Amino acid sequence: MEGYRLTSGFKPTGDQPEAIRQLTEGLLRGDRAQVLLGVTGSGKTFTMANVIARVGRPTLILSHNKTLAAQLYSEMKGFFPDNAVQYYVSYYDYYQPEAYIPQTDTYIEKDLAINDEIDKLRLAATSALLSGRRDVIVVSSVSCIYGMGNPAAFYESVIDLAVGQRLDRNELLRRLLDSLYVRNDVSLSRGEVRVKGDTVDVALAYSDNLLRITFWGDEIEALDEVDPVSLARQCSFEEYHVYPANLFMTSKETQERAIRQIEEDLKRQVRLFEDEGKAFEAKRLFERVTYDVEMIRELGHCSGIENYSRYFDGREPGTRPFCLLDFFPKDFLLFIDESHVSVPQLRAMYGGDRARKTNLVNYGFRLPAALDNRPLRFEEFQAMTHQTVYVSATPADFELRESEGVVVEQLIRPTGLLDPVIEIRPRQHEADDLVEEIHQRIEAGERVLVTTLSKRQAEEFSEYLLSLGVSACYIHSDVDTLERVRIMEDLRRGTYDVLVGVNLLREGLDLPEVSLVAILDADQEGFLRSKVSLTQTIGRAARHIHGKALLYADRTTDSMRQCIDETNHRREVQLRYNELNGITPTPVRKEHAQTDLAQLAQKKEAEKAAYPVGTEEKTLAVADPVTQYMTPEQLRKSIQHTRTLMQKAAKQLDFLQAAQYRDEMLRMEQLLQSKQQA
Repeated sequence: MEGYRLTSGFKPTGDQPEAIRQLTEGLLRGDRAQVLLGVTGSGKTFTMANVIARVGRPTLILSHNKTLAAQLYSEMKGFFPDNAVQYYVSYYDYYQPEAYIPQTDTYIEKDLAINDEIDKLRLAATSALLSGRRDVIVVSSVSCIYGMGNPAAFYESVIDLAVGQRLDRNELLRRLLDSLYVRNDVSLSRGEVRVKGDTVDVALAYSDNLLRITFWGDEIEALDEVDPVSLARQCSFEEYHVYPANLFMTSKETQERAIRQIEEDLKRQVRLFEDEGKAFEAKRLFERVTYDVEMIRELGHCSGIENYSRYFDGREPGTRPFCLLDFFPKDFLLFIDESHVSVPQLRAMYGGDRARKTNLVNYGFRLPAALDNRPLRFEEFQAMTHQTVYVSATPADFELRESEGVVVEQLIRPTGLLDPVIEIRPRQHEADDLVEEIHQRIEAGERVLVTTLSKRQAEEFSEYLLSLGVSACYIHSDVDTLERVRIMEDLRRGTYDVLVGVNLLREGLDLPEVSLVAILDADQEGFLRSKVSLTQTIGRAARHIHGKALLYADRTTDSMRQCIDETNHRREVQLRYNELNGITPTPVRKEHAQTDLAQLAQKKEAEKAAYPVGTEEKTLAVADPVTQYMTPEQLRKSIQHTRTLMQKAAKQLDFLQAAQYRDEMLRMEQLLQSKQQA
């Protein structure tokens, strides 16, 4: 079986070779858990790629959000162009889950938009895993712990073809339809089949190319992949495996069995509601489930069919659903990126889903089986993993316990840059002291981040700086996301010299121009002043050659002491390495090419200037003030245009921009609804 081939113009440097060696030896030795403690900018992704290439096993890389997952996917594709690098995230452009709020008697219907391109990538991931290849890397978000189809049923629906194989053309078509492909002899789209004489074209659900199957009588004469537009042959095969067009496969017999079980459970639950004196809930449940059953019987599906997945899977009540991890071989390798964030997210998924669905079940919207369509419990997730590497600059206690002290440090940056110098200064007269420091940085053409504990404090301090002639701006959760992106761009460009915020520890926040981070009220223990938060925030100055952090505090808390000790340890290691190897730290040079989001934000700023609308502008959901004067028909067209932009951004894996378009679209829909009611 073909192994991994790592392609890169770089070689491991600094402490990367030692980290790669230790991690590889630990995995080959059978260590169940290890920690890669890598500082910002040390090349953790490159280290991961080298370990994967040396160990040579199917690998799952787990990230805590779509945007970072897309970045990792792109980097891994670059490292392994000849191997099966796949991407698996939720395939919704936007998703509003079904919910019921009993306090206000509000039922929220499920609403979603599926991204066809991501659906294709998900199918490609499962198909690659089922192919038996050992050189498969799947980069995933927490979607990997959510329920999906039975891999056994999916595998049984794979169609094996070979040149010279005797197979009736109509039999092939029947098998393709059973695998959820749709016949369309006019215009061929993904997941469809076209028949012309002795030629069958299959638009594979998981690939951009068409599979052309050429018959000579009842014998397969040729198997070719062709370009979907020009129909020019790309390559030919002696054998070919056609994977199903959908992750959720079932048979007619399974469907009939599931319907019988649903009807039995419906009778039982209706009787229970009636015995408890809940006649309204009993009537509601009976009507909803009866309608769903009729839809399944007639069409093969219904809205919310995932809530009946236990019946189709043949699972017992309370058992976990199938998920992406079921498609991996038992010896797969797992990397959890930014584990200090990803692990808590994995833990939280089950509880949030359970709380929402419990209300739906208790008030007669869903059968109790809906509770079994869920993400994995964290314990179930752990039981399915084989060997795990937790990757983080600030691993939490859980990761350290799991690894039993097996921590591999990667503290050296290829640029030779050091972790910032940390100083503790008294809170008395902190504003005057900080202003003096800020002026020194401004004279040197550098930028400053200031973190506060509250939104009001961030706003007031930025106003104070403005009153002193310092170009400053604040940022917090009330600031629109598009606006936040613009502010970040303006900080890098020099429009602002100081950015004041509540939580500036975001993983991936890359601001090479920032040389000073000031943390106000550093001695106020809590989430924003924990060891992890302090270390992450201080790390924002680690990309500058003059990086420095000021902690304003009247006492030294345990979190501060741990953070300072850890940072000083890293600096010692980095200084020693630079001295031994004659390395002079070099500043990070990063072009601040304007992102599409920043351009969009600037466009909206220009529109605001052109169409001032007074103080009511803040209450408008949509960033463009012109929308409030639109007719309902104009609003509908604008909504459709924004939906197209959202889908385009999501197809390009730019989920941050897609999310902004989604929010804007939903807010325009609210505005449209209010106009229609007026």
